[in-house]
Amino acid sequence: MMNLTATQVFRTMGFWTALANATMFTTYAVYQVVALGLNPLQLLLVGMVLEVTVLIFEGVTGVIADLYGRRLSVIIGMFVLGCGFILEGSAIWLGNPHVSAFIWLLLSQVVFGIGATLISGADTAWIVDEVGEEQAGRVFLGAKRIGLWGTLIGIALSVGISSLGPNLPYVAGGVLYLALGLFLFAAMKETRFIRAERGNDTSHWANMKTTWLSGAQVIRRQPMLMMILVVTLFSGAASEGYDRLWQAHLIVDIGFPLGEQFTAAIWIGMISVISTLLSLPVMRIAENRIDMSDERIVLRGMIVLTAARIAAIAALAFAPGFDWALVSVLLIEIVRTLNGPFYDTWLNLNIDSKSRATVLSMMSQSDALGQTAGGPVVGWIGNRLSLRASLAAASVLLVPILSVYSRAARHKR
Repeated sequence: MMNLTATQVFRTMGFWTALANATMFTTYAVYQVVALGLNPLQLLLVGMVLEVTVLIFEGVTGVIADLYGRRLSVIIGMFVLGCGFILEGSAIWLGNPHVSAFIWLLLSQVVFGIGATLISGADTAWIVDEVGEEQAGRVFLGAKRIGLWGTLIGIALSVGISSLGPNLPYVAGGVLYLALGLFLFAAMKETRFIRAERGNDTSHWANMKTTWLSGAQVIRRQPMLMMILVVTLFSGAASEGYDRLWQAHLIVDIGFPLGEQFTAAIWIGMISVISTLLSLPVMRIAENRIDMSDERIVLRGMIVLTAARIAAIAALAFAPGFDWALVSVLLIEIVRTLNGPFYDTWLNLNIDSKSRATVLSMMSQSDALGQTAGGPVVGWIGNRLSLRASLAAASVLLVPILSVYSRAARHKR
């Protein structure tokens, strides 16, 4: 194995996944909206299939991570994700009169979802165990900041590769995930993993059931974890609508200036570059000045960030022109970038190590449930009314989170 510290491996993972994701998702609308011609409801159905898959498999894979090791779960997940993304990029080639490209796209989401569930919860559980809860918040911020550099490179790759073929960014991203899996196999070490207790005379399935039930009991016994569960439910419903429709809103409703000189892919790439460059100093300031080990400070930060996110999504929904929409999108992306480490820190400060991956997976299940239930509704609103109405609905779905954060902050006084 390579002689790297856990923090170095986690930061490398953050950079590489950000690179791969930016390569694929920066110009995803050019592939799905322009090349494949998907309408708002189809876009949300793609997301729904992904989230249903997560909902089904998340509990199982979280238990696997707690029973058999987080390292094993993460590495397998990277390889599964790589295959899923390559399949997604190949949908346009595989489509035929018998099996359309849209069906292949939906199938790829199933593979994508299984890979994502193997990683979610297991990666953060691994690093928190290795560095300790007190240092985890700073590690999350540092990994996110380094990941922004990967995002910048990925944006350029996405725009350049999509000019050769709108589906090629997904193929390239899949290859990057496969390469990351090989790196982690050589470099990722697991030195502080505490295996969840299991009976010697019971089957693997029985052990998995026992571990899952133990994680559920942990959540039920802790009011703070129940609050987090509510947050993930509403956040998932809101994020699905925004993630799937903001680029379509810019392409269809707003339009881009200088259309002859700059294509939609170039504009979306430029927006991503600007938001990433603006996020870098924000992340550096947060990393140096915010005490991420103080849960009260973390909660206050999330209240401010959520309020800003609600206002920005609403502003995007009612944007009268490109300039207004651009400022709204930039603010949303900066807030989301900063909110991730805050949420991960808050969550991990309230979970015991033995059931960490299982509980984290249950939170991901709650997010998936929110996206599964909320996504199609937001997409239906877009089909019946407009994309603007869909985005407005997404902002409304975030409002209940503010009361949950406020209650959690009062609970910690």
